[in-house]
Amino acid sequence: MTSSDAAPAERARVLLRSLDRAVLATLDADGGPYASLVLVATDPAGHPLLLISRLAEHTGNLARDARASLLFDGTAGLDQPLTGPRLTLSGRAEPVVEPALRARYLARHPDAAFYAGFADFGLWRVRAERGHMVAGFGAIHRLGAADLLIDPPPALAEAEPGILAHMNRDHAEAIDLYARTLLGRSGTGWRMTGIDAEGADLRRGGAVARLAFAAPVTDAESVRRELVQLLRHARGGGLAD
Repeated sequence: MTSSDAAPAERARVLLRSLDRAVLATLDADGGPYASLVLVATDPAGHPLLLISRLAEHTGNLARDARASLLFDGTAGLDQPLTGPRLTLSGRAEPVVEPALRARYLARHPDAAFYAGFADFGLWRVRAERGHMVAGFGAIHRLGAADLLIDPPPALAEAEPGILAHMNRDHAEAIDLYARTLLGRSGTGWRMTGIDAEGADLRRGGAVARLAFAAPVTDAESVRRELVQLLRHARGGGLAD
């Protein structure tokens, strides 16, 4: 962690990874504000990923002016929404063509596979430059890129597809247990859609969840150890010191 304000930065990163949609703000042809709803994933570092059509208003806006903001709203279900967390992330958007990032997005949003191959759709990344985190009344924090992002371990990025395939194929019950016991989510059939140094992304139908790790992971072996520890905790054994 590079920031002295570690707790808000960590909360911001968790919120950023936990949500699968955001409000995208761009500048229209007259320089005025334009807001739209988009589905989001993240790259291993934490930069938001968007799969958008060049026919959409917001895509034309980004092609003219790459500056963008995304509002991640974590207040759903609260009786008083202004007491809940929300993060405005600002940066510059760019088209990306890396197959691994496309696969990461589609794992997060499997229904997007229906239109991902259409000629007008392309993947964009919003390179985070700063953030404005509101964690409730009076809890306001300005964050830099170093607070919002992590340094992705190359070995983990390489191992991610295999880890996901193994967990979803061979340890589906464990994933359901994580969701139910550690995250308070109901139902069965949860799937693991992404792994990064700080946690794992889960999905069941239209619901998503974030399984945070107790310690950063760097490769397949450290992921295995962390998931075993979390499973032990979920079964009532507690976490090791």
